[in-house]
Amino acid sequence: SLRKPGFDVDAAALRDGLLAAGFDELPIRAEHVLRVAGLPWRHRDPFDRLLVCQAAVEGLTLLTADTVLASYGKPVRRV
Repeated sequence: SLRKPGFDVDAAALRDGLLAAGFDELPIRAEHVLRVAGLPWRHRDPFDRLLVCQAAVEGLTLLTADTVLASYGKPVRRV
């Protein structure tokens, strides 16, 4: 979360830096949202659940330190 204490980040500057470094934005598409309905309720955070579905639909790997999120298995990998 960008609003956690001790995590003082200018979100616009972070975005600009990532784009300048060659990262691409991944827009949320209807296919991502529709896939969330079939995802088991292991994790309650709706944004994290959406990230899992985006990764699955796009053939990407989602890296996380969250053990509950990692319990979804592929496409999520705990680091």
